[in-house]
Amino acid sequence: MILLIDNYDSFTYNLVQYIEELGEDVAVFRNDVISVDEARRLNPDGIVISPGPSTPDNAGITVSIIKNFYREKPVLGVCLGHQAIG
Repeated sequence: MILLIDNYDSFTYNLVQYIEELGEDVAVFRNDVISVDEARRLNPDGIVISPGPSTPDNAGITVSIIKNFYREKPVLGVCLGHQAIG
């Protein structure tokens, strides 16, 4: 299962569709709805951070998710998600 953090962007569900086409299940959570502990309990195989408005500092749990998982899970960021990884 892939955990996708939705940063309130219209492109989020395009990413979901592409990931599902690869045969993966996707769990989508808005950046202000899930905690790091909840994400850990889901035990995803990888994490995708969606695009979104503003900056990484204003993207809810996004930066915390990256800091808590990057050593143990693959993390892919698109647009804002990529900025947050950097």
